[in-house]
Amino acid sequence: MTELTLILGNKNYSSWSLRPWLLMKHFQIPFAEIRVPLYSDSSLAKLKKLSPSGKVPALIAGDFIVWDSLAICEYIADQYPQFECWPKDPRSRATARSMSAEMHSGFQDLRSYFPMNIRKRVPWDGAPEAVMRDIERITELWQCCIDCPKSDGPWLFGKFGIVDAMFAPVVWRFVTYNVPVDETCKQYMDNMLALPEMQEWVDAACAETEVIMESEKMPGVVA
Repeated sequence: MTELTLILGNKNYSSWSLRPWLLMKHFQIPFAEIRVPLYSDSSLAKLKKLSPSGKVPALIAGDFIVWDSLAICEYIADQYPQFECWPKDPRSRATARSMSAEMHSGFQDLRSYFPMNIRKRVPWDGAPEAVMRDIERITELWQCCIDCPKSDGPWLFGKFGIVDAMFAPVVWRFVTYNVPVDETCKQYMDNMLALPEMQEWVDAACAETEVIMESEKMPGVVA
């Protein structure tokens, strides 16, 4: 199998980097890491040498590069079919893909208002209507999946897969900003936070010294 190298941003802030990293770690797929701190004077130049988009994440597989979080996860699913990164059932698989795509392209109001910041804790003080709509949609998706009977695990479609990795940064946003959720969603979040690989990511995030001021502002504050 081709040696893999994952190009990452700051683990405290980079929600996109977390997704493929978590998937690969969960299935114990060997890979090297190159971490490029974001928003420094040299970031773009460094990233341009590693990724055609100049952004993170990117996966280097020999002489081949994949430069989008969901595309990386899809590539891993194709290269390691034994892990069943997508559900086997065609309808469940289509739903999981739809949810992943919605997470990938949507929820812009939530992303902007609540940037990922693992080290930070902010008391819940409400959120604008557009952000609340995003929160309600996400919890609705989780509840619909979790409420469906399944026998192969506690994740959205039973077994841990790409769809869970795609929503992992949302779990951190909800934790950081103390977003209120019902017990069903809280249990799902607790399961995610208890993963050893999530704890490994947290330890690395807390050990970082870089500070990105845009992600340190209180919600809704405009510079």
